[in-house]
Amino acid sequence: MTFAAPVETKSIRFRARSFVAFTLTPETPLSEWLESLDRWIGNSPGYFAGRPVVLNLNTLKPAVSQIEALVAELGLRGIRIYAIELDGNTVLEPSLPPLLIGAKEATAGLLMQADQKAAGRPEEAGRAEEGRAEPGKQSEDRLPEAPATLMVKSPIRSGQSIFHAHGDVIVLGSVASGSEIVAAGSIHVYGTLRGRASAGVLGHSVARIFCRKNEAELLSVDGWYCTAEEMEPALRGKAVQAFLEKDTLRIAPFS
Repeated sequence: MTFAAPVETKSIRFRARSFVAFTLTPETPLSEWLESLDRWIGNSPGYFAGRPVVLNLNTLKPAVSQIEALVAELGLRGIRIYAIELDGNTVLEPSLPPLLIGAKEATAGLLMQADQKAAGRPEEAGRAEEGRAEPGKQSEDRLPEAPATLMVKSPIRSGQSIFHAHGDVIVLGSVASGSEIVAAGSIHVYGTLRGRASAGVLGHSVARIFCRKNEAELLSVDGWYCTAEEMEPALRGKAVQAFLEKDTLRIAPFS
């Protein structure tokens, strides 16, 4: 009599993971919105390459056939849609990206909490430790929080991309054409800024961009942007700051 050896099976492990994605929110008239998108892509070639992009259709609320046409249009522009955000009971075709349920606006605070949990330091534990401290006394062995500023000591070369979701970015050198900096906070460039700089990308509207010499391809604060072609010639080659004022991006000399 022979016995079959037991088959060893491994359980499949599922883990949840969050990430930051860019969101496109089309508006009517759609043709004008696509023209505006084409201008953005023309000024920033490759900006969406390799980036996770979510298509928010809650403003447009198109039919399924229109969604298919829009996803195809974006695909021709090199924009790959990872998910679609749309309220209601819309049923999409299997060929379309999946519906995104329960999406939340990203904030630097939420991202920092996620980092703490990943490092085994959940927020609840930190609060419990604070509750055990004696009134009027600080825990001597509590370490100070790490600064939320990213300092880049070397120049940023063409093709490089810096993304910092936890605060400001400081670049001690120059930023080459064809490179980009994306930050949740402000951006400080102590050399020449020739690439693209996007500050306040997680809704931080008081963020600013500072550079010693402005040769930027694009400046953006909280989604409001200005390309090199749209900037006043008097601001090129000068020390400037970019900031929002009543939902308008202002670029002014900085001394």
